[in-house]
Amino acid sequence: MMRTLQKIFRNECPICEHGKVFRDKSFFFSLGFPKMNEYCSHCHFKFEKEPGYFFGAMFVNYALTVAEGLATYGVAQQFFDHTFDLRIIPIISVVIIALCFFNIRLSRMIWIYLFKNYSV
Repeated sequence: MMRTLQKIFRNECPICEHGKVFRDKSFFFSLGFPKMNEYCSHCHFKFEKEPGYFFGAMFVNYALTVAEGLATYGVAQQFFDHTFDLRIIPIISVVIIALCFFNIRLSRMIWIYLFKNYSV
């Protein structure tokens, strides 16, 4: 499991572990919509199997965003007197917006790794 997570965060091909899925050099700090390679440069594995293949990654992205929002709420509420203070909402919003481009990449990588054995 840890090895798979390392491969996901290193932006490696799920089949050969040598090629890169995204063209961007930095997986963590890139602005804009991610640009993906169509095929792995090493093993020629096709990342997007069909049009709409990454539609399911949208649900993974949603789950990541909800988890980040809940974690941010859990940390931020420690600094306020009331259980739910309205000043927490902008804090959660800033964290979610700051992590949105990272979430897109991570959700697509998770989606590719979920279905790597079914699409070879």
